[in-house]
Amino acid sequence: MERRLRSVVDVVRVPAEGDPGRAIVAVPAARPAETLRCDVLVVGGGTGGVAAALAATRGGATVCLTEATAWLGGQFTSQGVSALDEHELIESAGGTASYYALRRALRDHYRPRAGAAGRDPHFNPGRCWVTRVAFEPRVAQRIVTGMLEPAVAEARLRVLRRTVAVGARAEEGQVSSVTVLDLDARELREIEPRLVIDATELGDLLPLTGIDYRVGAETVAQTGEAHAQPTEPKPRCVQSFTYPFAARRMPAGENHAIAEPSKYAHYRDAQPYRLTIEVHGGEIYGETSGRLAYDLYDTRPGTKGGLWTYRRLLCAADFAEGVPHDVSMFNWPGNDYRDRSLIDRPPEEVVVALQAAKRASLGFLRWLQTEAPASGRRGAPEIALAPEVMGTDDGLAMFPYIRESRRIVARRTIVEQDVSAAFQPGPRAARFDDGVGIGWYPIDIHRAGPEDVGVSCRTRPFQIPLGALLPAAGSNLIAGGKNLGATHITNGCYRLHPVEWNIGEAAGALAAFCVRERVMPSAVAQTYLREFQDTLLAQGVPIAWVADLRVDDPDFAAIQRRVLDGEGADRLWWRSPPRST
Repeated sequence: MERRLRSVVDVVRVPAEGDPGRAIVAVPAARPAETLRCDVLVVGGGTGGVAAALAATRGGATVCLTEATAWLGGQFTSQGVSALDEHELIESAGGTASYYALRRALRDHYRPRAGAAGRDPHFNPGRCWVTRVAFEPRVAQRIVTGMLEPAVAEARLRVLRRTVAVGARAEEGQVSSVTVLDLDARELREIEPRLVIDATELGDLLPLTGIDYRVGAETVAQTGEAHAQPTEPKPRCVQSFTYPFAARRMPAGENHAIAEPSKYAHYRDAQPYRLTIEVHGGEIYGETSGRLAYDLYDTRPGTKGGLWTYRRLLCAADFAEGVPHDVSMFNWPGNDYRDRSLIDRPPEEVVVALQAAKRASLGFLRWLQTEAPASGRRGAPEIALAPEVMGTDDGLAMFPYIRESRRIVARRTIVEQDVSAAFQPGPRAARFDDGVGIGWYPIDIHRAGPEDVGVSCRTRPFQIPLGALLPAAGSNLIAGGKNLGATHITNGCYRLHPVEWNIGEAAGALAAFCVRERVMPSAVAQTYLREFQDTLLAQGVPIAWVADLRVDDPDFAAIQRRVLDGEGADRLWWRSPPRST
């Protein structure tokens, strides 16, 4: 069966002011101008998509990679979330070898200009308190592009930027071709792959290919989760999305306040714009639970710092040259957008929601400049929007930071009781024999509105099961990002940078394994699981949690296998925990 869209949204062209409809692009009725064939098609060049393309080409497959924006990297780049959401053990464990290579490259880019601070092995260019590594999105996109360049140069990878999927042919879950549209040239291409990885931000291939999926919040009866919807599913309850922006802290006395965007007063009161938020049990930053009042600059009681240093990307005081002013990025509940979901809505509604989200975010900047508490005064007009950091004219991220996608109906669905500390008393989350990666982050729900009852809470270090990447009905399509088999609740801990990277890397490695062995993904789960896991281990992808086992440890693969088989179940540390624990 062939499915084809009539029109799509060019997200990059949605204006903050004016007619949002100009970002709607009609899909040409003409035949594709070109047919491409490859082993693996990765649709979506975000965090998971880049990792998938790297892993698939590393495994010997030929790959086509599409991306709707001009920048590859997703959360790291086009979505502007360039202060990494990671866990407390990330410097030694909890990431893949390629993820660590990316982190090192980001740090190394800034070290030459950072003097003494740059000599710290754990150097953080932003010296912010939410993360151990912060950076400019434009820098990350250059590094990510460089990581892919060897495969491009060897003709193993073709990258199609400014390109989106608009159609597909599929029968009983088997995808034979995907039609894509070049948003600039307005030309169609048809791509015929052996395997497909959906790494789009919203699971866009799922409705085009007929793969079963879920949207929004499930019920207790569906998932058995204590904090699911009590009586009926709520498809509308999709986590809020955000347009991050970056700003510079200019000298006091300067005035860089922007004009009020449309509906400023509405969003100021409805969002609302404020620096007081609910912190649930200190589950993310180790702070006191309850409602905490922050200041733009000062550290108030119970907090770890002001909003400015929360996601500061560059700390000017640590640089000898080239960074005259602090640069900070803003991704805060105040500029979340929760009024409308983007999923399964017509383009005419999507562009309205995207424009409203831009206005809400620019309004938050205006409020920070004119009304926010800032060291005993109201407003900080000295903070100046920095469009060059995001690579856009309006200063907002190219693409909104998407927290929740369509999710496949998978062979295995990860539920709250698998990962929540309230249900898992041991040192790790539930053990998955089919582990293909790991992660750790609290269940962090940015609610869609008053109907959303999902809860934020602590988790145990968890695994990514292979079954969560595979459609239950069988397919040559593999989930490569936030569209894996999670729930509305567990999506809240599987959506962060290192986890999404690991999901994509596992998907790409799986696709290459299937090509090499001439098998389907379901056969790997049923028959070739151990061989595939050994492939992952050889590439520096952990499949079980060991807090003191680095990916470059000579015993990495052997110890990983022993833990996956159940050894050391009573402890997170293989050798011994640090004295501070």
